[in-house]
This record gives sequence, structure tokens and C-alpha cells, in this order.
Amino acid sequence: MATRSTQILEAAARVIARRGIRGLRVEELAAEAGVSTALIYYYFKDRAGILRHTLEFINDRAERYTTDRDPDAPPLSPREELEETLLLELQDTVEVRENSAAWGELRASAVFDELLREDLARATLVWTQEVAALLGQVLPMAPASALAAAGERLTALLEGLSMRWLGGGIQIDHARGLLLGAIEAELAGLR
Repeated sequence: MATRSTQILEAAARVIARRGIRGLRVEELAAEAGVSTALIYYYFKDRAGILRHTLEFINDRAERYTTDRDPDAPPLSPREELEETLLLELQDTVEVRENSAAWGELRASAVFDELLREDLARATLVWTQEVAALLGQVLPMAPASALAAAGERLTALLEGLSMRWLGGGIQIDHARGLLLGAIEAELAGLR
């Protein structure tokens, strides 16, 4: 069973995904989580705390669903691990849809919120570095600066593809195909 704070963060991700940051009302969050507003303030102090912890929560959740593997499955090659990690961000599941939509809402709100912008910049940097490290496992002799730039391009593309898919602009299979093509192009450019 989820802890109360996890229960609240799951509800916050759902509310933000559905209604956006501006639509996040503590009373609605409390109702969605099945807790009192006082408990939300106890755990997260204020609205900024709710947003900061929700960002951490969706990052942790994405880390889980992009890296959890069946322990009995054969190991992946570095290229397969790179592709799978990125493609798992484009799954038609409630968890991925909520995460992606909430991430997009947090990113849009960061334009006007300096504290959120700093938290999001750190989270984006970590994600970009993780993708660069995966690229480096595929091509260990590639220069670090080139790997970082390729990681930046792939994560930016993935965010854009995710928003287009969630918004109905493209089908998920097409988004996944475009992402695979971009991975191939980045690897070719790094060779």
C-alpha cells in the first residue's frame, strides 16, 4: 500500500495531467487523494512544495518504468538498452500518459515560475546526461561534448513527440518510428 505522501503525489500527477498547474487546487488534490488539505500542507508545506515534490515523483516514476527489466530476460545490448529506455517514454499506459502530460504542464508553467524552472532544468540535465551515457555505451569513443549534444537533441525530440502524441497530432507508432530514426541519425553522426 502506498504511503500517504505517495498517494498525494500520485493524485497531484493525475490532477496536473488533467487540469494543468493552474487547475491544481489543494482542495481538489485532497479530494483526489482521499486526504485532508491539512495533511497535504503537513507533507508539502505549500503549493511550491507540492509542485517540486510532484516533479521529483514523476521523474522517479519515469526512471522506474524505463529501467525496470525482467531479471530473467537476457541482457540487452547497449543499443537495445538505449532504444528501449527512450521508447518506454512512448507507451500507451495511464502511468506514462499522466507522467508525460504532467511533465509538459510543469515545463509550460516553468516559463513563469523561476523556482520551478530551476528544478525542471536540473531534472532535464540529469535526463539528458543519462541519455548521453547510454549513447556513450553504444559508442564509447565518441567525444563527451558530442554525446551531450546528441542526448540533448534526443530528449528534446522525445518531449515534442510525446506532446504531439498526447495531443492527438500523431499516432504513437509514428512517434516511435520517428524516435528510432532520430536515434539512428544521432548514432551515425557520432561515428
